[in-house]
Amino acid sequence: MTTPLGENTETVVDGHINLASDRAIPSQFIEQQAENAASRMSLLGGRGISHERIRHRLLSLYQDHDGDALVAEMDAAGIAQAVLVAPDYSHVADCSLDRPAIAEQHDRVRRRHPGRFLVFWGVDPRSGPAGLELFERCVTRYGFEGLKVYPVNGYSPSDPGLYPYYELCRQRGLPVLSHTGPSWQALEFRYGQPLLLDRAARDFPEVDFILGHGGVRQVEECVDLCVHRPNVYLDIAGAQGVTHPDGWLSRLNRLFRLGVNHKIIYGSDWSAHRMSTTLASMRCHFANGQPVFDGVKPSHQRMIMHANLLRLVARRNSSTGEGAAV
Repeated sequence: MTTPLGENTETVVDGHINLASDRAIPSQFIEQQAENAASRMSLLGGRGISHERIRHRLLSLYQDHDGDALVAEMDAAGIAQAVLVAPDYSHVADCSLDRPAIAEQHDRVRRRHPGRFLVFWGVDPRSGPAGLELFERCVTRYGFEGLKVYPVNGYSPSDPGLYPYYELCRQRGLPVLSHTGPSWQALEFRYGQPLLLDRAARDFPEVDFILGHGGVRQVEECVDLCVHRPNVYLDIAGAQGVTHPDGWLSRLNRLFRLGVNHKIIYGSDWSAHRMSTTLASMRCHFANGQPVFDGVKPSHQRMIMHANLLRLVARRNSSTGEGAAV
């Protein structure tokens, strides 16, 4: 269970962070990150860096098993609290730890760093009763605050096999974060289409759904869902990786001026970008007065940087008396 977060106008809550531990992330994911990086550098005419060198560098960045390095990075960036997302890769690749052990790991990280983390636990509809039992244990024993679905592993976010999980979320007031767009190259990108979430959002109007990376990928469709579905939100995780003629900050500024700031959640997609930048460098672009917030009211900036997410997770308190106090 997390401790109360002291909210003020400068509070930053990062709604989309991954624990950089190679015990909870498949080795194939790290290998393919290295392949992509080496290929990109080669094709762009950069200095040759071997795939093996990049792989070793990446592996060294995935040894933060207790979250100590992550908390230090959050402190340097002025981030008060973050959502740890823990996707379920068990049907597409093996991790060093099994799913119950990964849940225990994330619980240990929370207890080691009180008040700093919320956890959205990953599930797969093909896991059957054991998957649902583990999710319920994560909610009741560990106090995890939300559900994470990763459709590109091979299923629709509206798969009927997910409905028992969504029903539990409805009963307990838990939000659902669903990945949108592509991912590492072995996965099925067709399931990352945002409109695939629409059926679940219609069937569970009392559940809040967040389109992960929805402010980055297929943005028009994601915004339409946010406008027309009261229970659909989006986050901006991974925005710095967007290709846009005027740069990613200009693209985000355009998003922030579309009238849906009450539906937008700040997220960094950290620790995926440790090879190229720092969390503090990313965060500094979102300070009051920066170009990304040009023309955006301070009250709307607060919605994006913390208030929208805190409002969603606070509903768990009203439903069960547990979870993150705000």
